[in-house]
Amino acid sequence: MTIRLGDPAPDFEAATTDGDISFLAWKAGSWVVFFSHPADFTPVCTTELGRTATLHDEFARRNVKALALSVDSVEDHHRWAPDIGRVTGTDLNFPIVADPDRRVATLYDMIHPGAGDTSTVRSVFIIDPADKVRLTLTYPKSVGRNFDEILRVIDALQATDANPVATPADWRPGDRVVVAPTVSTDDARARFANVDEVTPYLRFADAP
Repeated sequence: MTIRLGDPAPDFEAATTDGDISFLAWKAGSWVVFFSHPADFTPVCTTELGRTATLHDEFARRNVKALALSVDSVEDHHRWAPDIGRVTGTDLNFPIVADPDRRVATLYDMIHPGAGDTSTVRSVFIIDPADKVRLTLTYPKSVGRNFDEILRVIDALQATDANPVATPADWRPGDRVVVAPTVSTDDARARFANVDEVTPYLRFADAP
């Protein structure tokens, strides 16, 4: 199936390194970064999961849970975990889904047709507390993900959910935001600080 932005996140039950989970019950009330990797005991994946482990506190501060998936078994995941910890010095601290029958990978369209095997590509889904899919990314197997960008997108989503603003190109927390077109300049000046009207449709303001 094709998952589009705003779609409800498909629910599933699966075995993980932290035990069996029912996905939507497990994530209840949290944001989730759900991401797939091609296989255990592979170099790029080891660096990615090690990096995710180091970001545990950053994710927690944003009410985000991380959940990884590959088509390998729970036993393989557990055997691989020490390597993940060795990469960055942080032990595995989030669950990895085992999906040997490709059931969850198929549900989330994580398998790249014509790629030569049935392993998952580097898919990313950011899912909000209301269980809606808010962002999807797909990287080729040879390219590791930019987890700073994943954090940046979560910050942007949370900022724009809280106020009628958008984020401009290359925005980072603390940068100025763009006032939503639905808000007049007069209303923006009453609501936000230092509103700068570049054009009638492009107004910058300090982040609320």
